[in-house]
Amino acid sequence: MKSIFLHIFLFMGLVAFAQPKPSSATDRLKSNEQRSLLLANSTVNNTSFQNIGPSVMSGRVVDIDVNPSDPTEFYVAYATGGVWHTINNGQSFKSIFDSTATLNIGDIAVNWKNRIIWVGTGEANSSRSSYAGIGVYKSDNNGKTWTYLGLPESHHIGKVQLSPIDPNVAWVAALGHLYSENKERGIYKTADGGKTWKQTLYIDANTSGIDIDIDPKNPNNLYAAMWYKTRSASNFVEAGKTSGIYKSTNGGDSWTLASTAASGFPTGEGVGRIGIAVYPENPSIVYAIVDNNAQQSDTTIKRYSDTTRYALRDFKDLTVDQFLALDDRKFTNFIRSPRNGLPMKYTVSGIKEDVKSG
Repeated sequence: MKSIFLHIFLFMGLVAFAQPKPSSATDRLKSNEQRSLLLANSTVNNTSFQNIGPSVMSGRVVDIDVNPSDPTEFYVAYATGGVWHTINNGQSFKSIFDSTATLNIGDIAVNWKNRIIWVGTGEANSSRSSYAGIGVYKSDNNGKTWTYLGLPESHHIGKVQLSPIDPNVAWVAALGHLYSENKERGIYKTADGGKTWKQTLYIDANTSGIDIDIDPKNPNNLYAAMWYKTRSASNFVEAGKTSGIYKSTNGGDSWTLASTAASGFPTGEGVGRIGIAVYPENPSIVYAIVDNNAQQSDTTIKRYSDTTRYALRDFKDLTVDQFLALDDRKFTNFIRSPRNGLPMKYTVSGIKEDVKSG
């Protein structure tokens, strides 16, 4: 007898498509240079344009950085909309990142004492609508001009962490390519204001740096979150055993795994994205949130089972007759779930007919 469980997997596998080769950062930077040349030679180069609508809307806000001495001044970063600055508590904003090669932002960090803005490009959320960046930028004149600092193949940056005592020291959590393996991911450190970078934490070509935080009282102590994930056009594996929290006691030059099995933090194949925060008043306290995909016990599954749709485990060990008797409404909710994402051409009646006919 054919396995119904395998049959469902085969249907879900039909939505996989060949992955096109991504454009290299070099190609994208060259394209931006060509765009700048075309703009410089354009007959409307000195003509100013004003957006008149039809509506005012924003998008996904990925970060906000507020002036600690004046809460009415802050910077806002958008996933695909650049960086904006306000000095009147958000009554009006000025776009300050339009002159760069990308408007896709992952994180911003501001050294308010020295008025230096750091921007990590490429959204970190890892959805199909998360677009790549080309590395890190820095400005020391409120965005009038920007200096490109490299890390071109990092593509998506989860966090830029600045040293509280040295304006030339910064760390970056790089996710790397979204749809393919690459080595430019993990944790990077610069000690010369971004002129050069050193990769100080690397696990493998599928494990990304997603977050960093620092002990404000002892900047030698840092915590970094690593995230195992893979994505294709039809599937997202959002957890793995190499996800975890690492600690450095030497300013991020080397790292030790802190989230061991003995630590009490979740470990194993189910550990997904992690966010971390050091409590400033007592840096020995570190908070972490985790997307834990670990398999639940049978007791927990029964207690919290979704009664509106089937789960993949419900198809295990079914006979053909049992499969054909499944509730159509719950089955439909299962195949239309965003997590499963079967194309609309597949219907419950069609799947059942295929199983029935062998």
